[in-house]
Amino acid sequence: MLHPDPFRDIDRLAAQLLGASPGSARVPLAMPMDLYRSGDHYVLHADLPGADPDSVDVSVDGGVLTVTAQRSERTEHDVQWLNSERFTGGYMRRLSLGQDIDVDHIAATYQNGVLTVTLPVAARAEPRHIEITPGAREETKVIEPTDPSDQHTTT
Repeated sequence: MLHPDPFRDIDRLAAQLLGASPGSARVPLAMPMDLYRSGDHYVLHADLPGADPDSVDVSVDGGVLTVTAQRSERTEHDVQWLNSERFTGGYMRRLSLGQDIDVDHIAATYQNGVLTVTLPVAARAEPRHIEITPGAREETKVIEPTDPSDQHTTT
């Protein structure tokens, strides 16, 4: 099972307190993502509009999946901006991975501004049916004391 980054809300609050509003040139809006399970794998789709394809990076360290990307600064110079809402800078999103993810076989693609990460479920985490085989029935033995002094009576 995947878990969202618990620090994301704290980061948003800190940015608001420090005067940077989400979606500004300094602070991008959250990286929107969808996550679902399909059979023996999870699929994550993350929107990274305008991100430089070579800057998109997916890594796993200590059970945490990290997605980063960079959007380059605008190249327009000597212009008078009337409105500037498209941020430049970096995206980052972290997800805690459960023990049921096969981290050695995670795959990712990036096409048309959408990152798709496939996270296979580890074979050890898949549900299995345990076959019950008939076995020999063990006899129950009663052990009786052989020495009368071993018997204790309570009055």
